[in-house]
Amino acid sequence: MRVASLYRYPVKGLSPERLSRAELPTGGYFPGDRLFAIENGPSGFDPAEPVHQPKIKYLMLMRNESLARLRTRYDDGSGDLVIGHDGRETRAATGTATGREQLSAFFKAFMPEELRGEPRLLAALEGYRFTDSRSGFVSIINLASVADLEARLGVPVDPLRFRGNVMVEDLPAWAELDLVDRELVAPSGLRLQVIKRIERCAATNVDPVTGARDLQIPKALMKGYGHVDCGIYCRIISGGTLGEGERLRLVEASEPAALGVA
Repeated sequence: MRVASLYRYPVKGLSPERLSRAELPTGGYFPGDRLFAIENGPSGFDPAEPVHQPKIKYLMLMRNESLARLRTRYDDGSGDLVIGHDGRETRAATGTATGREQLSAFFKAFMPEELRGEPRLLAALEGYRFTDSRSGFVSIINLASVADLEARLGVPVDPLRFRGNVMVEDLPAWAELDLVDRELVAPSGLRLQVIKRIERCAATNVDPVTGARDLQIPKALMKGYGHVDCGIYCRIISGGTLGEGERLRLVEASEPAALGVA
């Protein structure tokens, strides 16, 4: 399969950033992905001892589709998060108390009726990320599967609805769902083990550009295919780089996949 594009989502629920190349570490996560989440009222998350929390405790597209109207980017060097809205930009330093207070103030003004409490920015420590699944290390979306769903629905379906890290092509529609326990190898030596299919929720109903809740993706998947899966999760069993245009080669797995809990 060919890598069509790469994306990271620095803040859970906010917009993607396209990458031309990424360095994936052994046993780690997709770089720069889900580094932050915005707490929607007290979540019980302890940064000193991070434990996976249900996504409903954070601002997220499944319930907060207005987030899709924001255009955000994260500066790795400075740690600044930039939020674009209505022709203006808000820049806040995520590593300072002042910057975090600035972000809280922005979200209180932007979506007051959707908040259950203080919208506090949470940062992931090394070895933890704010993924929907405990095993959501790297996600792959097959563009042929999205195109097949689009043809069935008769309306455009933006692949970014599925918020994947790696978009691939040159793979038959839905063939990725049969790759659990198999391994994918990149030219750099990067080795990914497919560990589970990704079950889709109502977040995919939201247009990633307009924020309109205009489709019923899980319902369409169930009706058309008998499941709600689109995409696969992988873990990084041997680190390396991955770039747009490169090909991932299918090989036999070297060890059984360790399934996570969604």
